[in-house]
Amino acid sequence: MSEPQSVAIVGAGLAGLTAARELRRRGVEVTVLEAQDRVGGRTLNHTFGDGTVVEIGGQWIGPTQDRLVALASELGIGTYETYDEGFNLVEYGGEVRRFDDDYFGLPKHVIADLGLAQFRIDRLAAKVPLDAPWSAPKARALDAQTVASWARLNVRTKLGRETLRVMVEAVFSAEPEDISMLHFLFYLHSGKDLDNLLRTGDGAQDSRFHGGSQEISLRMAAELGDVVRLGAPVLSIAQTGDGVTVGGHWGQLDVDRVVVAVAPSVIPRISFSPALSGRRAQLHAKMPAGYVIKCMARYERPFWRERGLSGQAGSMERPLAVTFDNSPADGSCGVLLGFLEGRHGRRAAALTPGERRALVLGDLAAYFGPEALEALDYVEQDWANEEWIRGGYGAHLAPGTWTDYGELLREPEGRIHWAGSETSAVWNGYMDGAVRSGERVAAELARQSGA
Repeated sequence: MSEPQSVAIVGAGLAGLTAARELRRRGVEVTVLEAQDRVGGRTLNHTFGDGTVVEIGGQWIGPTQDRLVALASELGIGTYETYDEGFNLVEYGGEVRRFDDDYFGLPKHVIADLGLAQFRIDRLAAKVPLDAPWSAPKARALDAQTVASWARLNVRTKLGRETLRVMVEAVFSAEPEDISMLHFLFYLHSGKDLDNLLRTGDGAQDSRFHGGSQEISLRMAAELGDVVRLGAPVLSIAQTGDGVTVGGHWGQLDVDRVVVAVAPSVIPRISFSPALSGRRAQLHAKMPAGYVIKCMARYERPFWRERGLSGQAGSMERPLAVTFDNSPADGSCGVLLGFLEGRHGRRAAALTPGERRALVLGDLAAYFGPEALEALDYVEQDWANEEWIRGGYGAHLAPGTWTDYGELLREPEGRIHWAGSETSAVWNGYMDGAVRSGERVAAELARQSGA
């Protein structure tokens, strides 16, 4: 089969734009079709009234995220370290405690309990092949469990299980009951290990991009020019013997091949002809998105730093279970970031905007004092409300999915190819994984010539 001369790419996030950029370099005619009126997918900048730019979608970059580093560098986008100085805070048993080590300020017996559990988790995760998780030792038994059921058997203390729950919510924006243990292990291995995914300095939250993470997509789109069409949702994909027709209310386009680079939860909105295989339809149905509302409050100054606090806090009890200092690099104002994730996000979504703002600022005040109530600006982003995304940060796999359907995740179906962070073997679910998936699918299409 010859290398395609024309490719339609569905979705103008990091994956789709990376694929378009790589394919055009190879001389392929590309058209990027984006349902929304913007590029960036699950990355999105917000500008406060004073001009401060913050990220209300994906934002951090850390060590070993090499493809994202290379792309940002090529586009002329630099990074700066996330503020990570001073004491962190943790709340349990109704008391907020300071700590400055890797043990979350927990009692020694809980630290020992969690330490043993993490040792077992990391040992299991290291044995999960990134390109074929379904072939891991005892894969089917692991895939039959949830993270919650594994924790009930392997974490002895109640506080240890509660701490693990907050960790899972922070990484997946989903509950331990939702996630296959095999997927949990694969995901940790994909990003090195659990400690790396949770850590700020030298971890997954190490640094931020100057100008906000959406700037990467904005610059790629500017390079690509008018091949990127906004407000053009793809509602149908029809394969024929010699090509593909993609269509929507904007019209239709005939191409050699198509790359679908959108969140799995919105793929079922596309009508395929012939219909996708039953197994692939089941795969997408078993890849739900997490629930996250990302919230930020701006202050005149980062007042918590004056008290020796990092801005990082966690709670086993509060809806706003994880916070960070998200102030600009020059410290010209203070910004506190908090997440309402999983069950907390779903419950908070039922509140009015005013009630939700009061909840968030109230929890920030419980951590950092009454000054946190006096926000100059406030913004929140409920990713489930995004019509063409429907959740965040990414999809997770339910029990039984990897072992029954996993080999289909990256496998083309006829002339349809798949990209997106969820298809990446390395840094799955992260911006780096999205970039890697775009590069992979471009190389995959180039190989159609047999070269």
